[in-house]
Amino acid sequence: MIALDTNALVRFLVKDDEVQTRRVVGLMKRAQERNEVLYVSEVVLCELVWVLETSYGVGREEIAANMAKLLRARQLGFRNADLVARALDAYQIGRGDFADYLIREDALLAGADVVATFDKALLRDRGFRLP
Repeated sequence: MIALDTNALVRFLVKDDEVQTRRVVGLMKRAQERNEVLYVSEVVLCELVWVLETSYGVGREEIAANMAKLLRARQLGFRNADLVARALDAYQIGRGDFADYLIREDALLAGADVVATFDKALLRDRGFRLP
């Protein structure tokens, strides 16, 4: 199995480097043709959202739509796609960052009741509270 780094997914989505875009698209096509899976970690997804927001000025709605497409791609594999989907749903309507909601979903899955945070934007959302 091959794992994808953040920069590979950025090239795939943004297409700002022709050579690198062509390489990652080729890798994805080969994986699909061979019924292979390219692994994408949650850390990569957090970085991807951050890079798209800060370096490329991509809005939350467009990011969510692109990430939803990635989650549905047969050639991409995730440790827990349902967890990522729940975090993505919360990110679309919430005030926090994608990473915040991924942290919450992971914590809930691990058996935590809430995530203790000082992030005021999150304190109105289910699953967050002050320490």
